[in-house]
Amino acid sequence: MKEPTVKKHDGTLLQIAQLGHPVLREKAHQIRDIKEQNIQQLINDMIATVMDVDGVGLAAPQVYAPYRIFIIASHPNARYPYAPDMPPTAVINPNILTHSDVTEKDWEGCLSIPGVRGLIPRYKEIEVEYLNRDGKRVKTQYADFLARIFQHESDHLDGIVFFDRLETTKDIFMEKEYQKIIARKKITPA
Repeated sequence: MKEPTVKKHDGTLLQIAQLGHPVLREKAHQIRDIKEQNIQQLINDMIATVMDVDGVGLAAPQVYAPYRIFIIASHPNARYPYAPDMPPTAVINPNILTHSDVTEKDWEGCLSIPGVRGLIPRYKEIEVEYLNRDGKRVKTQYADFLARIFQHESDHLDGIVFFDRLETTKDIFMEKEYQKIIARKKITPA
């Protein structure tokens, strides 16, 4: 059953699946025809949705669509004050080609798991390949926070949530405690 939606701007705001819904544990399907109107509309809707909730990323399974698409929309916000700016970018049929040997634990949250943060290990640098919304192949490298978003959203396409990447449950924090921790940090972004 499709969840209710609310119309906004050039995209429709979509409901976000919450942890426990089976769609979050399923492997998403490859997109065969990026130019299909329903795929282009899904991209518009996902961009509108992620921007409306002030998120930095959103995968199609999180909005009940079992496709290999996600949006990266990095920007500084209350949850990630040092996030770099990146315009909302559609990533279709992504692959991580290579990654650094170095991993780093840092904070993550998820729109499908509201109110909870975790310290999650991720590769510090990745080389990726994907199709953009025009069907052009993009091959690029991401590091640090952008690499983290890419890995987090890629996991969603394989039915993995960030809780699955925890090394210990001691790395789970409620949002209120997380906010206290980042408020105490006086770190200047690199």
